[in-house]
Amino acid sequence: MADDNEQASAPSLNILAQYTKDLSFENPGAPRSLQSRDKAPAINISVNVNANPLSENDFDVVLSLSAEAREDDKIVFAAELVYGGVFRVTGFPQEHMLPLLFIECPRLLFPFARQIISDVTRNGGFPPLMIDPIDFGQMFSQRMAEEQTKSQVQPLNS
Repeated sequence: MADDNEQASAPSLNILAQYTKDLSFENPGAPRSLQSRDKAPAINISVNVNANPLSENDFDVVLSLSAEAREDDKIVFAAELVYGGVFRVTGFPQEHMLPLLFIECPRLLFPFARQIISDVTRNGGFPPLMIDPIDFGQMFSQRMAEEQTKSQVQPLNS
């Protein structure tokens, strides 16, 4: 049986709140855009994650999703969502904080953000857009590699 000191220092991640910070949906060609089409529009999805400390143990993690459907040069629809969560993180070693905030926290937020995008596209008159699962670990690794490359590039002094 664990003593009180071990339980007090046990790593803990709690979601204190989840919220929609910004939501936008555009259907510029309505009602014509709702007519049946011969082929599906090309859909481009972008994802970004940011985290900011609110206190020593509380962090605001924000997941930004953007989806744009195009047919040739015309926008069929555009959806943008900024979805956040306030997380309390205690007992984790410092070296685990960035992966926790940029991989685990957005992984917990993603299903809720995905549902909002699905609902808003369906409510806009289109089939619900079901965004494929996102590999936040790979996204984090890529971001860290980019940051490392930027820090190694020396500005030219003229």
